[in-house]
Amino acid sequence: MNNSRIFTITAKITLVITFFASPAAMAAERTAFAPSFEKQGEYKAVNEIDRIIFASLSKEKIIPARLCSDQVFFRRAYLDITGTLPEPADIHKFIRDRRPDKRAKLIDTLMASETFAEYWSLKWCDLLRVKAEFPINLWPNAVQAYHRWIRDAVATNMPYDKFAREQLTLSGSNFRVPQVNFYRAIQGQEPSSIANAAALTFMGLRFDKLPKDKQAGLESLFSRVGYKTTAEWKEEIVSLNPAETSSFKALLPDGTSVVVPVGKDPRVVFADWLITPDNPWFAKNIVNRIWSWLLGRGLIHEPDDIRDDNPAMHPEVLAYMEKELVKSNYDLRHIYRLILNSYTYQQSSIVQSDNPKAELMFACYPVRQLDAEVLIDALCKITGTRETYSSLVPEPFTFIPPDQRSIGLADGSITSQFLEMFGRPSRDTGLESERKNKPTDAQRLHLLNSSHIYSKILKVRVWQKPARKPKKKNQKLNKKQRQIQIQREKKKGREMPIEMLYLRILSRFPTEQETKIALEYLTSAGKNRGPAANDLVWALINSKEFLYRH
Repeated sequence: MNNSRIFTITAKITLVITFFASPAAMAAERTAFAPSFEKQGEYKAVNEIDRIIFASLSKEKIIPARLCSDQVFFRRAYLDITGTLPEPADIHKFIRDRRPDKRAKLIDTLMASETFAEYWSLKWCDLLRVKAEFPINLWPNAVQAYHRWIRDAVATNMPYDKFAREQLTLSGSNFRVPQVNFYRAIQGQEPSSIANAAALTFMGLRFDKLPKDKQAGLESLFSRVGYKTTAEWKEEIVSLNPAETSSFKALLPDGTSVVVPVGKDPRVVFADWLITPDNPWFAKNIVNRIWSWLLGRGLIHEPDDIRDDNPAMHPEVLAYMEKELVKSNYDLRHIYRLILNSYTYQQSSIVQSDNPKAELMFACYPVRQLDAEVLIDALCKITGTRETYSSLVPEPFTFIPPDQRSIGLADGSITSQFLEMFGRPSRDTGLESERKNKPTDAQRLHLLNSSHIYSKILKVRVWQKPARKPKKKNQKLNKKQRQIQIQREKKKGREMPIEMLYLRILSRFPTEQETKIALEYLTSAGKNRGPAANDLVWALINSKEFLYRH
């Protein structure tokens, strides 16, 4: 494919994709299915989150963005909740739906889907360092067991306090009691490494930033974790070391001093303290992480760096969600619903204020690049192709089905060149910053010029509807009238695949101008319209509208 043709059609399409269009342009009248990026109307608080944030914005004289359009919300909800592009038929159905609560119903439907569990287990596997090979040596059997337990916990909406407690306190084989892999998915088995992982994962605390006396106190609570190998390949038993039985005192991160009595598992003492409603970190950490996962930035940023000198944006929102989590018996889906149904989440990405603090204060939906796994799955879905994965250190029993989706990969060691290039986290530390979602020159060149993407685009089938012969009742039309009718049918037949491409790639209908430009480009190709259609696909998948959450 000629590069000059690619850049020509890319430039033309980019001119008419009004991703960052002005509010005035967005306010123009549109037909029922015409694309728009926002709705007209004033700010309307849906819940307490909105009321708190709107009060803060008002003090700063920041105008919040308008509500996003149905087409934008539909795509956003699918990507943020399931990590998957929606089907064109579902877009039609949602737009035609006139029920006022259709967005809330869509959120509930997506959260009840299998893809919700698949996508959010990916998030947890990043956080919990689920990886078979160096430096996290879980090995394949343990990875599969741990991933399956995490996925089941997400699918069944396991209470978050139980989710944390089981990983911190259970003992047994890492193949048969998957939760104990929390203690194995760490770069070292010494108490300091375990304390660091526990503080980071369940409290959002950087262990090395704690005072030395509190570091020592937290380490002591994990000083009696024992590891024992078995005759089975790579199996390991994690339990309380029976040789250590004496009583001791420990200082907790909040300054509380506790006594671990004789025979008591110190891990249980830590877990009992951790999951109490008045713990200053447990609930705060997870609601802040969920906010960050859904809106691109935590109320406390970074989301795993909670400390007194790193204040929250809208601390009242954080406190409100903490209380809601505890009141709901640690139901994480309750927090998802609060955020997803809020006006704050459903805002357009088009900023209404020139105040530099507008985006930081969540006065619009933050635009950000798709996760590596979500992006390659979307490309495979659009093109009807599959991706090839590999592990640098192959192990027995590592099997990757040919139809495997990237968001469903259990093992962080199994990867691809694309995933590495687009910032998939290595799962070495459990830090959120391991995921790199900033665009790079290498990424852009790959999408524009690589044989990898080109070979996928060649698989796209852009069908053309043949012109139909006039019906019998029109047989009396003169020659000129018949030619006009046939031309109309041809034009309609060419427009339909253009519309389908926009629905599949951008999850919206094309504008009249986009359709006109695409038709002109396809017509200029004469009978050889296949490469021209491939150019259109290539242009669309290189647009910001496709590559970004918005």
